[in-house]
Amino acid sequence: MKNAPVFLFGLLAALTISWAGIVLGSHAQLGALAPYFDDGDQQSYPFRQSGIAARGQLVYAELGCASCHTQQVRRPGYGSDQARGWGDRQSVARDYIHQIVPQLGGLRLGPDLANLAARKPNAPAAEDLMKLLYLGSPTHPAYRFLFQERQISGQRSLKALPLAGRDAPAANYEIVPTEQAQSLVSYLLSLNHAFVYPEARPAPKETKAGAPAHAAPKETPVPAAAPDEKKKTEGAKK
Repeated sequence: MKNAPVFLFGLLAALTISWAGIVLGSHAQLGALAPYFDDGDQQSYPFRQSGIAARGQLVYAELGCASCHTQQVRRPGYGSDQARGWGDRQSVARDYIHQIVPQLGGLRLGPDLANLAARKPNAPAAEDLMKLLYLGSPTHPAYRFLFQERQISGQRSLKALPLAGRDAPAANYEIVPTEQAQSLVSYLLSLNHAFVYPEARPAPKETKAGAPAHAAPKETPVPAAAPDEKKKTEGAKK
C-alpha cells in the first residue's frame, strides 16, 4: 500500500487531536477552578474536608459505594432530583475541586448522596447511618465487618450502637464502630453542596420573542401632533 505511511500518520494525528481536545481542553477549562469567595458570608466555598472525612472517602471508594450511588444532582428537566429533596440546584464542577477522586457514580440503585448532609426535609443523623451500615435494609447490604462486638469492661462505650431485640448483642457485649465506619459516616455527613455558585444559578427564562421574562414590555411612544394638525382638529370640533 503506497499511502500506508500517510494513512497511519493521519490516523495518529486524528487520535492525538481528539485526545488533546477532550483531555487537555477539559483540564484547561476546569483544572484551574478555585474556591468561590462569598462577600456576604466572608467565606470560601466549597469547604475543604476534614482529615477524618477525607479518610472516609477512601473507605467509600474501597467499598464500591459509587457502583450504587451517585454524587451529582441533575439539572431541572433531566430528572426529579430536586423534587426528591436531593438538592436545590444542579451539581457543577466547582463542587469537586477538593476531592482527589470524585465519586460521581454511574448507576442509581440507591439515592444520590451529593447533598446528603443538607437533605430535605431531614438529613440523616450519624446514629441512623451507623445502624444502616450494621443492620442493612431490604435495599442496602450490611457491612458488619466495619464494627466490633466486644465484651463490656467497666462503663459502656459512648460509641456503642443502641440495638434492641433480635439485633442486640449478647449480654455484657456491645457493638462498636471501627475507625473505618466512623470515617465513612464523617465523610457522608460532610457532603453538603447547598451553596449556589454563579454558574449553578438557572438562566433567566425567555419569552417567545427572545426577551427575558422579567423584562417589562416596551410601549410604543405616541408621536405628538404637529401644530397645524392640532389647529385642524380643534376647528373640526367647533
